[in-house]
Formats: sequence, C-alpha cells, structure tokens
Amino acid sequence: MKAKKKFRVALIGTDSLRGKEIKNVLSVKRFPLTEIQFFDPAVEEEYSKLTQFADEPKVITRPNADALSGLDLVFLSSDAETNRTFGRLAAEKKYQAIDLTDTFSSEEDVPLIVAGVNDEILREKDFPLIANPHAVTIILASLLHRLAGKFEVSRAVAFVLQPVSAFDESGIEELAAQSAALLTSSALKKKVFREQVAFNLLSPTESPDANGFSSGERRILAEIKRVLQRPDLPLSLSLVQAPVFHTYAIMLYLELTSSAGIADLVRLYRESPLFKVGSRSAASPITAVSVAGKEPIFIGQIKKEETLPHAFWIWTITDNLTRGSALNAWEIAKILFQRRPQNRPPS
Repeated sequence: MKAKKKFRVALIGTDSLRGKEIKNVLSVKRFPLTEIQFFDPAVEEEYSKLTQFADEPKVITRPNADALSGLDLVFLSSDAETNRTFGRLAAEKKYQAIDLTDTFSSEEDVPLIVAGVNDEILREKDFPLIANPHAVTIILASLLHRLAGKFEVSRAVAFVLQPVSAFDESGIEELAAQSAALLTSSALKKKVFREQVAFNLLSPTESPDANGFSSGERRILAEIKRVLQRPDLPLSLSLVQAPVFHTYAIMLYLELTSSAGIADLVRLYRESPLFKVGSRSAASPITAVSVAGKEPIFIGQIKKEETLPHAFWIWTITDNLTRGSALNAWEIAKILFQRRPQNRPPS
C-alpha cells in the first residue's frame, strides 16, 4: 500500500481576516495535510487562546523559530514585522512559506503568483518563500490572461471600488460604527479613514505622487505587469474607497486589436471554471451582496462600444478574501504539496 505523503502546515496570524479565511478554505476543501498548527503573536500565555479546525478545538500559541522546524508549509497572515521574521526564516528552517499579505509582494527574489496565470514557475523550482498578490492583481491578471490566448489588448483602464475589509478588521469596524452613528445621530469617529467612509465615496487615503496616483495604485499596477510578464502592458487603474464591507467591484475598459463581439468574450470566460458570467437579464444582477463569500470571479455585464472599434466594458465583482486571497493561496499550496517528495528527509 502506498504510504501517505506527510504535509505539516502552520498558520501565523490565525485571527486576522486572511488567516480566518485560509483556515476555513483548508478545512472545507479538505487539504491533504497531516498536521496543522496555529500561531498568533498576540498570544502571551500558553493555552490562553483557542480556535477550531475541522470541528476540532486547537490551541493558538505564540510563534517561534523552533516550533516551525520540521514543518512543510507556513501561511503568513500576521503583521508585517512578524511575517518578515518568519518568512525569511523559511530557507534556514527548510519549510516553505506563503505570504497572504503585502509584506513580500514587491521583493524581486520572492515569486509573485496568481494560480492559473504564472504558477508554472512553482512547478519548475522550489522556493522557500512565495507571495500572494493583492486581490486586484489576482482579479485583473486572471481577466487579462484569459483574453491573451485569443485577443491582444491595445489599451486597458480599470476603475476599482475598494471594500473597507482591505484595511482588515479595523476597516470593517469603522464602517459599521460610522453607519450606526449616522443612523442614531451619534458622534462620528474617524481613525482608519481620514474622512467619513459610511454612505460615502473616497479617493485613496494615501498621499498621491506628482501625477496624483497613490503608492497602492502604483504597486498593484506593477504587480499585474510582473505576474503577466508584460512590463509594457498598456494598463492604467484608479482606486476609489467604497462603503462596502467585502468584494472589489471593477469596471474594466478594454480596446482589442482585432474584431470581436460580446458573445466571443462571454464564451471565452464561460469556458473557464474560474469565472461566472451572469445573465443579461436584469432579474439576476451581479452585486457586492450577491457575490460576498463566493469563489468565482463574477462578470456581471459586458458592453460593446458602438463608436469605438473593438472596445468593451466589463463589470466584474469578486470577493477579496476568497478568490482574492485564500483560494489563490490554497491553489499555490496544492502545487507545493504535489512537488513534495514522498518521504522528505528530516531537517
């Protein structure tokens, strides 16, 4: 009988939004791990904090280098300092790490992976540390990569509506508190966002550069070009902060170099299980509420310009914690599992 491949996993940052989501995905998808450990830097006393995995109680402990020795894979979902410490220990301690945050996404020696787009890199070589890109990078890289097999894009512009969960629990709490305060005529508190976010739209909260773009917008654009290996990609994007808890909504404008119809694009996206193309009927619209918590990249509408040749608008909404983070990391983890030898020598 063939021996079961051992795969020992850990999660650092168990109680973060991304940590909770990857934990749920690993459990629901029945990832073939043989052991999982949970860590959080906020834990001060042993056995003071618990979580649950696959209907079993688990203890959350404080991370330390010795505790990670002998593991195969570590998910990093904590603060930047903690992620950096244990991400850079991966090579020394002989485990692989997937960063679910933005800690390593701009570092050239760390591969930035969107599953189904450039994951062939992982099939060719072992890396101690891998970065999960920004949710917008995962969404737009997937949309543009799907087109690339049949159509060449001569121009693309993305208008992105960002949820408050991009700022983790603190963003969610601030929107909820402000909404309640406004409805009850209470004092409004602002901590995460410079201006009122409830029932409002905001330009990026970061300081703009000389051309008016934020560092976050520049970083996402650089990530997309890197993932697609297209440094000359004719893409521009702009972020607007929306008063929604979850999901990125993106209006993507495209100009193609060859003739196509709406049906061609619909057919192309429907051929991939990654995408869910909605009905053109107004009876079943794709909205942030209907998409939250779901797995696909939802395409709600494709419009073809009449006055501009080969130009289209694509309206898409995607959950930033499922497809925009945890599911991409889970698919990366599956590749790493497949590459592991049957019986890895002890470290």
